[in-house]
Parts: sequence; structure tokens; C-alpha cells
Amino acid sequence: MSTSPDFWAVIPAAGVGRRMGADRPKQYLTLAGRTVLEHTLDIFIRSPRITGLAVAIGGEDEYYRELTIRSDKPLLVVHGGEERCHSVLNALRALKHQAADDDWVLVHDAARPCLSDEDLERLLDTLRDDPVGGLLAAPVADTLKRADTQGRVAQTVDRGGLWRAFTPQMFRYAMLVEAMEYARRQGLLVTDEASAMELAGHAPRLVEGSPANLKITSPADLALAEFFLNQGNATQRRKDAEERKEDL
Repeated sequence: MSTSPDFWAVIPAAGVGRRMGADRPKQYLTLAGRTVLEHTLDIFIRSPRITGLAVAIGGEDEYYRELTIRSDKPLLVVHGGEERCHSVLNALRALKHQAADDDWVLVHDAARPCLSDEDLERLLDTLRDDPVGGLLAAPVADTLKRADTQGRVAQTVDRGGLWRAFTPQMFRYAMLVEAMEYARRQGLLVTDEASAMELAGHAPRLVEGSPANLKITSPADLALAEFFLNQGNATQRRKDAEERKEDL
């Protein structure tokens, strides 16, 4: 008798975030009373559909052990690599004896702490029977310009059909390992898992998600992320209050 596939989360968190100009990697900066990484991990820890997590940290990381993480599900900690793709591959290898070939893996950026429960559920529901898998994304709304070497507009780019790629990016375990290994053998430093799947000949599905799922890359992003987190918390409090009223 067949069983339903499990869902595993992989969080590459070995980056140093030099653009932030901070005294520590951006995933360890404080955001709404907790670190960015704690917020990110909690998204998957609190989801009843996620079986376990693997987080890849830097080999000389001195901050992770200071975190307060409470998880009732497996949480593997592995050494990351020089680039994001190496960290993802290390985490996938660490899941070798726990994840089945047909299980789903959701790779999510450590610096995206504002992923909503609703977007996560939509991704899981939309892709669970997909032959390839896919990723959260949003259609490009702004006019796009291509610059020349002097910083002047060389061309206006047609935005039709263009999407901004977010995470999580969700693929079958064995297919993703094979695609990431293939990219590594080719010497290609893919910047996301969908790129590796594309190189392997697959066409990932785009699942529209909220632009609030931003990636923190600059100091200004911290304030915006805190706004989104507070907004989400307020919405959840209203839902909880409504449910309590219904139970009375």
C-alpha cells in the first residue's frame, strides 16, 4: 500500500550578507524581538504538514548555538558550502537516510522570514501531485530597463511573462538531488533550485505568492519585514478571536 510523501524543509543559512554592513550575518540580525533565522525556521516548525528540517550554517558560525529553537520534529544542522547551491546540496545529502525519493523538499531562503502560512499551504496543495514541482513567484509589475556600461538606459524590456522568483521552491527529493549534482558537475553555481531543474530539462510550475515574502538584503528591508510580520500577527490574532467567539 502506497503512503503519502513527506515534506522536508531545507534552509541554506551559511551566507554572510556583506551588503547589510552589519557585525554579523543578516540571518542573525534582530527582527521583531527574534533573529531573522528564528522567524524563518518557525514557519516550518509550526506547520503540521512539514516532517522535518535541515539547516545549513557556516563552518565558523558562532551565532546559531545562541538561538532559542523549540521543535517537536527533526531538525538537522549541517555545514554549508561556499555558495548557496553547495549549502543546499549538503543539506540534501544529510537527508539521504530520512527522505524517500518521492518525498517533497522545500528549499527556503533563511532571509525570507515573512512567508505566510497561507502561501505555504497554497504551494503544498498546488504542487503535491505535480510531476515536476515548482516555486512561489509573482508577476513583474514594474517597467524593466536594461542598462548600458555607463548606467544609462539601453533598452526597455518587455515584462510580459516575466516573474520574480521567491522561495520556497518545492521538488521531489531524488529529482532535486540529481539536478543539483548535475549542475555541480557542470561547474554551474545555480542561484536557485528551479534553475537546476531547468538545466536538467524540467519545467517548474509558477505558483503566485505574496510580494510580502521579501528577501532581506539591505537595512531598509528589516523595517519592511517587521511591518509585514506585525501585520501578519495582527491578522492571526483576529482569526483566533473569531474562532474563540464561535466556540462560545
